[in-house]
Amino acid sequence: MSNEKDEDTGADERRTPTEEPGEEVPRDPPEEPTAPAQEGANEQLDDDEELLDGSDLGSDVEVEGDIEIDEDEEDNLLGGLQIDSSEDIEVPDRLVDQVIGQDHARDIVLKAAKQRRHVMMIGSPGTGKSMLAKAMSQLLPKEELQDVLVYHNPDDGNEPKVRTVPAGKGEQIVDAHKEEARKRNQMRSFLMWIIIAVVFGYAILIAQQLLLGIIAAGIIYLAFKYMSRGSDAMVPNLLVNNADQQVAPFEDATGAHAGALLGDVRHDPFQSGGMETPSHDRVEAGAIHKANKGVLFVDEINTLDIRSQQKLMTAIQEGEFSITGQSERSSGAMVQTEPVPTDFVMVAAGNLDAMENMHPALRSRIKGYGYEVYMDDTIEDSPEMRRKYARFVAQEVANDGRLPAFTDEAIEEVILESRRRAGRKGHLSLEFRDLGGLVRVAGDIARAEDKEFTKREDVLQAKARSRSIEQQLADDYIERRKDYELTVSEGDVVGRVNGLAVMGEDSGIVLPVMAEVAPSQGPGEVIATGQLKEMAQEAVSNVSAIIKKFSDENISEKDIHIQFVQTGEGGVDGDSASITVATAVISALEDIPVRQDMAMTGSLSVRGDVLPVGGVTHKIEAAAKAGLDTVIIPKANEQDVMIEDEYKDQIEIIPVSHISEVLDVALAGEPEKDSLIDRLKNITGSALEQREVGGTSPSPQ
Repeated sequence: MSNEKDEDTGADERRTPTEEPGEEVPRDPPEEPTAPAQEGANEQLDDDEELLDGSDLGSDVEVEGDIEIDEDEEDNLLGGLQIDSSEDIEVPDRLVDQVIGQDHARDIVLKAAKQRRHVMMIGSPGTGKSMLAKAMSQLLPKEELQDVLVYHNPDDGNEPKVRTVPAGKGEQIVDAHKEEARKRNQMRSFLMWIIIAVVFGYAILIAQQLLLGIIAAGIIYLAFKYMSRGSDAMVPNLLVNNADQQVAPFEDATGAHAGALLGDVRHDPFQSGGMETPSHDRVEAGAIHKANKGVLFVDEINTLDIRSQQKLMTAIQEGEFSITGQSERSSGAMVQTEPVPTDFVMVAAGNLDAMENMHPALRSRIKGYGYEVYMDDTIEDSPEMRRKYARFVAQEVANDGRLPAFTDEAIEEVILESRRRAGRKGHLSLEFRDLGGLVRVAGDIARAEDKEFTKREDVLQAKARSRSIEQQLADDYIERRKDYELTVSEGDVVGRVNGLAVMGEDSGIVLPVMAEVAPSQGPGEVIATGQLKEMAQEAVSNVSAIIKKFSDENISEKDIHIQFVQTGEGGVDGDSASITVATAVISALEDIPVRQDMAMTGSLSVRGDVLPVGGVTHKIEAAAKAGLDTVIIPKANEQDVMIEDEYKDQIEIIPVSHISEVLDVALAGEPEKDSLIDRLKNITGSALEQREVGGTSPSPQ
């Protein structure tokens, strides 16, 4: 808002409760603060300056406080922390210090809070975006907080006046107006009953017309009630009340409709005849107005409709936004207030797709006057990070308030699960919302058994209980396949390969692929079925190039049919079945059977290199659950395997780097297999030797 507006506002802030907008009354000089009060204010200012001092930006968060760290044991799961339970770990008071693993984002939030800049955070769900937004509201100063009042406009009732006052003054003004209105109504009521008594007495004693007296008394009563509405209309509407606000406001407008975000005017079915509600009393503040001098947080920013995004951009740019009815068919559409302050810091968040449907001008506004930050999904596993993970468990226990403290072994199991969910060797997952759910389920299990501490076995039990819907579906799918003998785990079959896929983010499943070669009625073609999506279709095309290179069969006059068996409604999305398709087709072309006690996953280059894929840990566990003995995975993914202990003895893992290695393991039968493998080695031998000498591997895709 401009200085001129602030000056006008300041004049309005000093208005006495009983005066109307526009009146001038004598003012008493403001009281000077006492010495102790001034000293306290200076101390608070110093604290705030220290809080937002540039030297604090990017500083390391002390995790362990006074807890002893054994440097000789830093390589253990607790990073050398010498604790018995999570009770020994101190939890920081500030939310910004509770954020773990997002140091870059944390530094930006500190800078943005100091400079009042907007921030857009993009990343996976559960990585701490909303937590950082709340932390930002704690960092903003609260001395400037304001209450917003809406007054009746005697000149135009459909254009209510807006006034801002210091936080806490709004309630006093409204209460004073209500008290004065009550006194006026008491005087009117007293006068009304006197007049009614006189009229009623005259009608009975002198005119001797009882009915006339009753009618006259009713008319007088309605007339006085109508007159009293005028005094009620003088009571302002407290639109935004920050009296009890201890920190700067934080408003979460995620998924808010237009009225909740931008403010609205309630519909009034009685629009005339003296029964209508005054316009200013029907005005409702939106999230952008409640967030004034604070933080407005909008997650999944792309879910807001374009019109709301445009108006949000206007509120950011102008620092004020009038409230009007959001429905053109409502009586509120005729009402529009004076501009209401919207001086907030915008924190927008979302996944990567959020930027696609976000209004370009709104993003430009945030980027031009703020920061954009990408939230990490994983972080390098280090002793310091493991200590912070231990603190994370302590934070979850403290924030819940009902969970038993976690023993050191229980904390270690949570850290192990974090490693597993990261899906990368030497990394820890930063999706803390899901991990927090695991902590709470484990604590609930221990609490149900009246345990003093949450132990390792409780965490293990919680991992089984807190399986995702996808994992439960995958497990049920595997069991059903066993019932109907759809999963083949023994013998050799031509043109059939057990592939592996991922459901959701943490659930593996066995996905058989079958291939059949038939004479073509025209030019030969590759036909793939099973609801393949774009990337999977491209993968099949790449496999066709490999088949032409590595097979002696002339496929120009043959049709190759590839079927992904029982893919379900989700279809196949991705190229991780490339080596599965190639193996099935080559098996069908060469009439060489494939081992059915094994499964495989991996992408392929057009030259036959096996490229890394995602979700190898979950895929291997799915193969073990299905009763298979062997799994082929890309050699580049070997370091990412972190399967549960119960599966380690059930399945053999074979890493490969080329399609010839896949066929060597997967194909059965002699001597056809040996002849094919020798032919492939002659074709690719030089390439394999160059790769071994160079020591390079393709990057994960």
